[in-house]
Order: sequence, then C-alpha cells, then structure tokens
Amino acid sequence: MALQKVTVHVDEALLRKAQARTGAGVTATIRHGLELVAASGAYERLRALRGKVKLAIDLEALRADRR
Repeated sequence: MALQKVTVHVDEALLRKAQARTGAGVTATIRHGLELVAASGAYERLRALRGKVKLAIDLEALRADRR
C-alpha cells in the first residue's frame, strides 16, 4: 500500500466528534472516514439491486436450522 502525506484543514469540532465516535487519533479517524466514503459506492450499488435479485430460499428450512 503506497502512502501519501497530506495536509487537511477540517473543522475542529467535527474532528473531535469523529474522534469521540471512533475512539482513535486524528490519523486513524481521517483514514476511517476516507474508507467509509470509498465504500459508499459499493453500498449504493447494492441498494440499487434491492428487489431485483430473485433468491430461491426455503424460509422454513432456514427457520428449522435456527432451532
């Protein structure tokens, strides 16, 4: 994985809220946010498939397997 060092200007309150949520430092928090943005495209493509994929699932067999 190639790394690139960057300087960013972010709202201090926003960064503190994000850090409180992640429990991580500045670098890890920014990296996590970037990963979420990058993954959002995949989530959008999955949501576009909602209701369009036909699955052959036997619900009774699945429920019996849980017992």
